[in-house]
Amino acid sequence: MTTVQKIKEIEDEMGRTQKNKNTAYHLGQLRAKLAKLKRELISGGAGGGGGAGIGFDVSRTGIASVGFVGFPSVGKSTLMSGLTGTTSEVAAYEFTTLTTVPGTMTVHGAKIQILDLPGIIEGAKDGKGRGRQVIAVARTCNLIFIVLDVGKPLRDKKIIEAELEGFGIRLNKKPPNVLVKKKDKGGLSITNTVPLTKLDHDEIRAVMSEYRISNADIAFREDITVEELIDVVEGNRIYIPCIYVLNKIDSISIEELDLLYKIPNSVPISSGQWLNVDELTDKMWEELNLVRVYTKPRNAVPDYSAPVVLRRGKCTVEDFCNAIHREIYKQFKYAMVWGTSAKHPRGQRVGGDHVLEDEDCVTIFKR
Repeated sequence: MTTVQKIKEIEDEMGRTQKNKNTAYHLGQLRAKLAKLKRELISGGAGGGGGAGIGFDVSRTGIASVGFVGFPSVGKSTLMSGLTGTTSEVAAYEFTTLTTVPGTMTVHGAKIQILDLPGIIEGAKDGKGRGRQVIAVARTCNLIFIVLDVGKPLRDKKIIEAELEGFGIRLNKKPPNVLVKKKDKGGLSITNTVPLTKLDHDEIRAVMSEYRISNADIAFREDITVEELIDVVEGNRIYIPCIYVLNKIDSISIEELDLLYKIPNSVPISSGQWLNVDELTDKMWEELNLVRVYTKPRNAVPDYSAPVVLRRGKCTVEDFCNAIHREIYKQFKYAMVWGTSAKHPRGQRVGGDHVLEDEDCVTIFKR
């Protein structure tokens, strides 16, 4: 059997099996086997297919990348062209975009790369319509725009989420707060600081058995499902923020538009009439979690025209120096910082490990 056929067989068996305490171990094993088979599809194992391929590998530019994912003819290319000025073929028929089309836009002084991906279809995670190549590119992005037609947003949203989920992408989620530490002997030691209401010890042991982990300390600091435990053991899941772009609002009423705003993490727009795109850009900046830092020459005003843009979590003074030039930090003595991260309005003298905040101003002093 192919990998896809094996996955279907296990899913059918899970559907036939009633969930109770007596079947917990068996279901845990089935879920772990299912995850291992899906990993083969992701990595291109038996029956899984290859990686990105011709037309899908693009050179990366800018501080962050945003991938456009959606069904054919939902307006991805029109939005891409309007945001970046890059021409991505637009037509009223499906599959006009057949390769990844890159473009760049500038937001608050930061260069953001936009990737217009070919439209995916249901079954993409199993290889239909070059779906694996499309989703493989999406896995490398810092943010995903799922572009939906307002005529059927919830149905399409559910299908696309399932396709991305099946390829190891977790949207708008954080990694489970669970620690699995393997050891040489002593069996499985399971501890939890919160009540576990979504899985029991039999399921935990079944998952560990399927992955041939017989000696480990497992510490649960969060109430999670068995699928989330498998994600931790697999260790190859990608956690990416996502914005649901509800396109073509010029074709619906105000009452229908009010309902769309109830969909979490969504921004209704019209790429054709260019409505509400500013809100989308603001939401994109917020989700990318970037930090602008301005250089301040000695005895001069800060240069607000060209900020150094850093990713939050990697925005120390040392990161700031390295973003300008790798050699600067080798001669670093100290820095003066003005802004939110400084303790004093007149500035603070700091070292290389000081964490900067958005719109701080920095002067570097060399040895």
